[in-house]
Amino acid sequence: MAERIIGIDLGTSNSAAAIIQGGKPTIIPSAEGQTAHGKAFPSVVAFPKDGSAMLVGTPAVNQAVTNPENTITKAKRKMGTDHVYKIEGKEYKPQQISAFILQKIKKDAEAFTGDKITKAVITVPAYFDDNQRQATKDAGTIAGLEVARIINEPTAASLAFGLDKAKQEMKILVFDFGGGTLDVTIMEMGGGVFEVQSTSGDTKLGGTDMDLSIMDYVKEEFRKKKVLIFQVTRKPWRDSEKLVKRQRFNFLV
Repeated sequence: MAERIIGIDLGTSNSAAAIIQGGKPTIIPSAEGQTAHGKAFPSVVAFPKDGSAMLVGTPAVNQAVTNPENTITKAKRKMGTDHVYKIEGKEYKPQQISAFILQKIKKDAEAFTGDKITKAVITVPAYFDDNQRQATKDAGTIAGLEVARIINEPTAASLAFGLDKAKQEMKILVFDFGGGTLDVTIMEMGGGVFEVQSTSGDTKLGGTDMDLSIMDYVKEEFRKKKVLIFQVTRKPWRDSEKLVKRQRFNFLV
């Protein structure tokens, strides 16, 4: 049997993974099933107040409103830094948090395929420096994965569209507007080889920032109409946030 290598998009807000089956990529579903818009693994880790088992992905998202101080999001933004998350008297580095997400992906991928998975290819933004790339590789190692290769996200996107098969040389612009970051990269492709010419963006601008802006607008409209629903319970706010995300996605597509 051929060795299984999993491809992982370790995202700021959401992560995804795929394997090759029958010569074609197959998206790995999480144990909880696909979340909104096909992103199976929210990049969220939580430590319940009652000391029960750590939660990763959708279960962590579901309790975030009632346990925000012990819920970690957007760890990717801190990769390669000295940042430390302090939770319930314990300290965690960003690569450890990312490792928890990778462990979740690995576990669910093994359940989906029925095979042991020990190797992975992980994508990173083109602007990631050596420290950030090494931190990503370290996260894979902590998760029990041998990171066979780190690939730039715009290169992976170009490969997914089959641009490496094009016969002529070309310049490519990859516009990656993710949940937590905006990355714009210009590459040149020739002979099946991609070369990054320039990359820029904003590491603190993404879909979740749009959601927050819309929610601020909605909140202000409620206040103008003297609706006090958010002071009574947090659940309507959480439900409204989900609705905003759905509407924003529908608008963009």
